[in-house]
Amino acid sequence: MTAQKIFGGVQRLFFVAPIAAMMFHPQGFAQAAAELQWSQDPGSHCKFVAPSSLTGGPTFWIGACLEGKASGQGMLRRRDGERAGAAFFGRLRDGVPEIGVIDLGDGFKAGRFSSGDIGDEAAAEPQDRIDAFRIAAEAARLVGAKYAAEKNAGSARHYEELAKTLELQID
Repeated sequence: MTAQKIFGGVQRLFFVAPIAAMMFHPQGFAQAAAELQWSQDPGSHCKFVAPSSLTGGPTFWIGACLEGKASGQGMLRRRDGERAGAAFFGRLRDGVPEIGVIDLGDGFKAGRFSSGDIGDEAAAEPQDRIDAFRIAAEAARLVGAKYAAEKNAGSARHYEELAKTLELQID
């Protein structure tokens, strides 16, 4: 092995390592998140990035809001006037979706958040799809529990049934 091959490889490592560190370091994540299109819940003013499949319009977050940003499992629901629009069920970190499912009404998109949307990866891992439906079912149950606590039995029942439907997609 020549010195050029050895030191050339080391040179590439010094170039790639800072990029990888930025991607996996929380500050690098924050920088990448700043480039995304941010929205906020009209009522709670909690901020988030809505997957592009939800399209435009008022979007509401049901879930935890830590330091002004949607966090953890929950639901982003777009409203079309008085009608409920598409919804994302899944997990957000610092307001940015990580993984979950978009219920488009006539089908589902599942997977990780990439390039501004859910499930758009060309070579997505099958395990990502399984994890997305599992996490989405848990999120739907959390939304149902919120409505049950508010004594809204109809909505609580709806989200519990949706959680079962999401789980059936795993099989």
